[in-house]
Amino acid sequence: MVLRSVQSIAHNVGVEADAKPKSVLRATLLEASEALKENPSRAEWDAALAQRLHEVLKQYDDVKCIGFYWPVAGEFDARDVMTQWLAASKSREGALPIVVQPHAPMACHAWHSQSAMKTGRYRIPVPEEEGVVVPELLLIPCVGFDADRFRLGYGGGYYDRTLAAWPSAKKPVTIGIAYQMGLCDALPRETYDIPLDAIITETATY
Repeated sequence: MVLRSVQSIAHNVGVEADAKPKSVLRATLLEASEALKENPSRAEWDAALAQRLHEVLKQYDDVKCIGFYWPVAGEFDARDVMTQWLAASKSREGALPIVVQPHAPMACHAWHSQSAMKTGRYRIPVPEEEGVVVPELLLIPCVGFDADRFRLGYGGGYYDRTLAAWPSAKKPVTIGIAYQMGLCDALPRETYDIPLDAIITETATY
């Protein structure tokens, strides 16, 4: 499969997103995301996305704790960006969302670049130390997205549950991380779906 960063997979497969069930669209996008690992432009896209993410985080200079994600399935690896962000101030904290049990809100455990890791649920690495923190900003991976900042995830509903049961009265800023090839015409929406505050790709910020 030949991928072009400026094109939407929804266009590539010839069907508009709102005409496709979420499960079919998700499978198509996940296959494309896995193929990105071998794309010769991947390093260039990652560098551009990292630079754009750095610039967006500068707009949230008052934030002291950012939650992000351990990269799987061809996702953008935000660890270098987070390491640099943390190094700029000793008062800053990083965090990783942890699946405590299936179909339940996630907890956020403190992370830094030297954190010892262990294997968590779904074989995703998690910090060995289980220090719970409450991020003020979340970087959320997107399988797909649309221009209105609605996100297509993996279908487990973990971020929806986590945000609905957020332990602080003030909800975190939500920033989606995606590649431009995941842009869809318009995602199918449920009544409980809410848009993210921003979505960053290697070519644009929505």
